Amino acid sequence: MNDIGNNLFPKIMQAYRFFITLVLILDIYYSSAQNGPVNKYGVPVLFDKDEFFQIVEKDSSKEMTELKQMIPNIIYELRYASRKNFMKKRMYPRNTTYTFLRLPAARALQAVQLDLNTKGLGLKIWDAYRPYSVTVSFWELIKDERYVADPKKGSGHNRGIAVDLTLIDLASGKELDMGTGFDNFTDTAHHDFQNLSSLVLDNRQILKTAMEKHGFIPFSTEWWHYSLPNSTAFELLDIPFKTLKKKARTQR
Repeated sequence: MNDIGNNLFPKIMQAYRFFITLVLILDIYYSSAQNGPVNKYGVPVLFDKDEFFQIVEKDSSKEMTELKQMIPNIIYELRYASRKNFMKKRMYPRNTTYTFLRLPAARALQAVQLDLNTKGLGLKIWDAYRPYSVTVSFWELIKDERYVADPKKGSGHNRGIAVDLTLIDLASGKELDMGTGFDNFTDTAHHDFQNLSSLVLDNRQILKTAMEKHGFIPFSTEWWHYSLPNSTAFELLDIPFKTLKKKARTQR
């Protein structure tokens, strides 16, 4: 290599390294812009309603569906809209009398309800969509992944594909005996816990069979928690219930 080449080569390499660094920075920037800003836990969370509705326009499977619009006879007892929960305070606005799942999860839950209805049973929903900021509040109190989601990963609830629920008898409206209540942080609530009556074990199995038949997967430490498996296909959301409700009204 001649003297000119020797002088130019370091400059070319320096320019090349600068170019590669710029490409990487731009890639990170545009990725964050598309999926929401990266928060202190290092994950992108979508809180801009207009951006979310643009995503839904491009992919209808991302739509958040109000469950009673699809499953009219489903029952709600939204615990985090009351003080009857492990936080001992209202985590959702007082007037939250509705809840949501992404369209594929809502359709799967509709199929579960139809199957159960033929047995004289139905579903009671304790929680479905949960804004990401609420998950952060849970974690800062509990910090145990057996029972609350680590904000570094987010929850299926934040993605709109997880649901907390139990069985009810349609004739009486009463809950079936499942051995524990909701948000019981003991081994008794685990799916593999067997030191229970045959009635309780049968009731848990009825729910598990119906949910798994339609694509839901159980969470090992909570008999009431089920989600769709393809979580990364759906964004983590921190969009208020009221905003989703207004959009649902517009779509009807």
